[in-house]
Amino acid sequence: MQLSTRGRYAVMAMLDLAEIQAASGNKAPTTLAEIAKRQDISLSYLEQLFARLRRAGLVRSVRGPGGGYVLERPASDIFVNSIVQAVNEPMEVTRCGAHSLKEKTEGGCVRGGRCNAHQLWAALGEHIDAFLSGISLQAVLDDRLSSTPRATNRPTPGRVIIHDIVS
Repeated sequence: MQLSTRGRYAVMAMLDLAEIQAASGNKAPTTLAEIAKRQDISLSYLEQLFARLRRAGLVRSVRGPGGGYVLERPASDIFVNSIVQAVNEPMEVTRCGAHSLKEKTEGGCVRGGRCNAHQLWAALGEHIDAFLSGISLQAVLDDRLSSTPRATNRPTPGRVIIHDIVS
């Protein structure tokens, strides 16, 4: 699975905006030109993304001299998944586009049916969605990303375990 440029850039820009707002005490709007320069993103591309983010209620535009964009809510209340969804970024991991293990697919993944790994990829998609739904902009800025502990103590595939042998 790969997140496209649209989703990655939207998250990067929102993190930039949240970081600048936190540094300024949530008062000063930030221009898209400033974000574009700091994040090395095309200004016209950011304009398209921020139009979608504004329609989704994640940012608010401030007009006039000193204008720009501000977060509509605190960074702790804006989650990565909502940003990705706002820019209409699909987070599909199956070839057929089904979001859930429960969904029936029309046409299917392979020759009109589900591929043999469909349930695996659909479950992974649900985990990714749940993870991104629980990560706020503030958590990313504070480096408070947590990972789920491994379900078993089995070694990671490809990992070599070396035991010391004492004679």
